[in-house]
Amino acid sequence: MDMVRAHVFIRGRVQGVFFRQSMREVATRHGVKGWVRNKSDGRTVEAVLEGPRDAVEKVLQWAQVGPPGARVEDLEVRWEEYRGEFQDFKILPTE
Repeated sequence: MDMVRAHVFIRGRVQGVFFRQSMREVATRHGVKGWVRNKSDGRTVEAVLEGPRDAVEKVLQWAQVGPPGARVEDLEVRWEEYRGEFQDFKILPTE
């Protein structure tokens, strides 16, 4: 199984639309671990996703649109070395 790690920045109308909560539900459903948080600029959500490549790609596909009310303008993915450091998927405080 090809395990991967993606560091993701989602920009647009992505705060105040339940993006983080929805991403946690989608990630958990697909067995993806990591975290998600709002950035203090008010327009960006940041996440780290770890898991099987196909599962991470499903979460990334969802993140291109997000939940109802979101308007994703840009999705930046930085592929990193898999670390296997997470037990679940958490919502972190705003940075």
